[in-house]
Amino acid sequence: MQHKGQILEKAVRDSGMPLTKLTKRLNKSRRWIYNAFENPNVSIDYILEIGKIIHHDFSEDITELKKYRTMAAFMHLEHSSEADHDEKNGQDYWKNKYLKLLEKYNQLLERGLS
Repeated sequence: MQHKGQILEKAVRDSGMPLTKLTKRLNKSRRWIYNAFENPNVSIDYILEIGKIIHHDFSEDITELKKYRTMAAFMHLEHSSEADHDEKNGQDYWKNKYLKLLEKYNQLLERGLS
């Protein structure tokens, strides 16, 4: 099992961001960040939040996040294909409705001219 705290610490230290600045942005104490570095099971939410602050993508470092990224990509593809399908159906619906209305209009014009 990966020690998430050690991975977090390495990324934070490599970022060059001072711990004081990071803890202020997180609204946490320096003691909290040191405890996080020592915790092998740091919350994924905190890791992601810190990643945003230090501009680091932890999905390459933490296997648990790779699963989330893969799942998110799959869900996005599934959702976008459903949206494309719904959009196509919606476009076909309105196109067909317009064409039928246009045909009726032309029929009325022809009757009026006769």
